[in-house]
Amino acid sequence: MSAPHAEVGFIGLGHMGFPMVGRLLAAGYPVTVFDTRAEVVAAAVGAGARAAAGPGDVAGRAATVLASLPTPRASEEVAESVGAGDRVARFVDLSTVGSPTAQRIHERLAARGIAALDCPVSGGVQGAEQGTLAMMASGPRADFEAVEPVLRVLGRPVFVGDAAGAAQTMKLVNNLLAATALAATAEAMVMGVRAGLDPAVMIDVLNASSGGTHASRDKFPRAVLPRTFDYGFATALMVKDVRLYLEEARALGVPVEIAEEIARRWEHTLAEEGADSDFTSVIKPLEAAAGVIVDGRDRQP
Repeated sequence: MSAPHAEVGFIGLGHMGFPMVGRLLAAGYPVTVFDTRAEVVAAAVGAGARAAAGPGDVAGRAATVLASLPTPRASEEVAESVGAGDRVARFVDLSTVGSPTAQRIHERLAARGIAALDCPVSGGVQGAEQGTLAMMASGPRADFEAVEPVLRVLGRPVFVGDAAGAAQTMKLVNNLLAATALAATAEAMVMGVRAGLDPAVMIDVLNASSGGTHASRDKFPRAVLPRTFDYGFATALMVKDVRLYLEEARALGVPVEIAEEIARRWEHTLAEEGADSDFTSVIKPLEAAAGVIVDGRDRQP
């Protein structure tokens, strides 16, 4: 008979965090949760989790505390509270916060004898639900190995390196490319439809050709062509990630001309569609400017 799983703490029950908690519970982990929204905590408790009064309370009950949070500031504030816990041994931040924030969290928690791992994830809500997230981790190798069984319930963890913040840099590189592919595919699709091409046929051809990307293979069929715009990642979060990329790239003194142009497209989308819009809405201002709709729904009666 296998030994029971150790208790895990989880802070942040948003679109990504809530399904991750569900997977941990289904795998047999006792999970103590906290979120500022009482309704999502109640839903998690209904699924079998235990509620905590705050981040410090979570850190007083579990040796491993995971967090999935929307902003760098939220991660720093939660890490500060977690650092006051008397049981926590490691803090795993699944958020995308940039390497300077990750480094500050690492330093502050290390001073209290707590290991910090930055472990941003990629794969969206569907990946969180299905346990197929790409998980990039950096920090103390021994602590990564200690928490790896938990991470494997959530996705495919890859150890990026020992340096705090390395995984954050890797995630920002990934998301800049994802932001570029989605925005460029949207612009190209609008051009083709304006010229009279069928959008569903365009996607089929792209996916059989060298122009295919994750945007054309997954995001467009799932959320753009059916006009649902419900992929599960907010425009504001993509804008945040692109801004973080630019901050780090400029600090390194590397070229950012393409990234700056992509950032302008996303900032425009944020202004036009709103912070809570799905990031696949990046196509909508382009459609409005061209006077077309990239609609892949079957129009047959």
